Amino acid sequence: MGVGITDFFNHIESFMEYRSTVYEISDQTIKSNRCDLKLFENFMDENQHQTITGPAVMDFQNYLKTQRKNCGGSLNRKLFTLRSYSNYLRLQEVDNAEKLPFHNILKVRQGYRNRPDALTANQIKQLLETIDRSACLGVRDYAIYALMYLCGLRIGEVFGLDLTSMDLKTKKITVTGKGRRIRTLHLSDELFQILSEYLAVRTFFYQNEHRNALFISKKGNRLAIRTMEDNFKKIVVKSGLQTRFNVSCHTLRHSFASHLNDKEVDMLVIKSLMGHSTTRSTEIYIHPSMQKVRQAMEKLPGVIFMNELIKKGGAVFSFQELRT
Repeated sequence: MGVGITDFFNHIESFMEYRSTVYEISDQTIKSNRCDLKLFENFMDENQHQTITGPAVMDFQNYLKTQRKNCGGSLNRKLFTLRSYSNYLRLQEVDNAEKLPFHNILKVRQGYRNRPDALTANQIKQLLETIDRSACLGVRDYAIYALMYLCGLRIGEVFGLDLTSMDLKTKKITVTGKGRRIRTLHLSDELFQILSEYLAVRTFFYQNEHRNALFISKKGNRLAIRTMEDNFKKIVVKSGLQTRFNVSCHTLRHSFASHLNDKEVDMLVIKSLMGHSTTRSTEIYIHPSMQKVRQAMEKLPGVIFMNELIKKGGAVFSFQELRT
């Protein structure tokens, strides 16, 4: 006999408070955990499952894979949330919690991890130049997205920045990343100038003197993550950028790491700048760029021979007419 769905979902709020207080989990992670549990709750309700059983969890996995088209990483993250929650229920001695099946479900194989989609330097320039810097909000937005690209910051890290996070004398900025890991990054001369311009116009924002947040809204509140994302989408559309992939705020972070790798920066340096806990997270960026692949292909003896023939006019190509 498994745990009834009523008993199972009755402890979510205390679970969130426990994780936030004891483990100091970030607000963004708490939000993700809550969404995962809500998704599972809706699935159980819609499919009329009365207890949390192995077959029910396997049905949930199948639903995520076939209907929501979740990749292996997304599936495993949702399962990790459910597993953490079941651990909490066991510690709370909820009836039959020891029979919850989440620990018996195997992780989904993620397969080969392709290099994350990244913009070229020219595309980054095209994107940022779209922002109207003649207005205070434009100066603010330019500073936000330039910071994401030039320092490789996550949007949640930008959201958490305060005025005290920056040391203008030493040109450094202190960032709190995942797992409350703190890293200090150097501000390039270009980024220092961009942030200085923003701080100059920040004084015109409503209630700016009462807010410690680095980036604030026109109403004087800490600028919300959703607002940053929505503003960025508008900038992407306005720029007319044409890509084969969806461009989001996180693409700026991917571009930062990929461009460092293209310049042959050591992987451990990239790991430190990105705030990764292990090199496994950094490895996805350690791929040769298309330009380097093309240059390597051009060095093949056969390619060199054919290029020389073409230059000398010694290669003549003819195409057979297609007959149907």
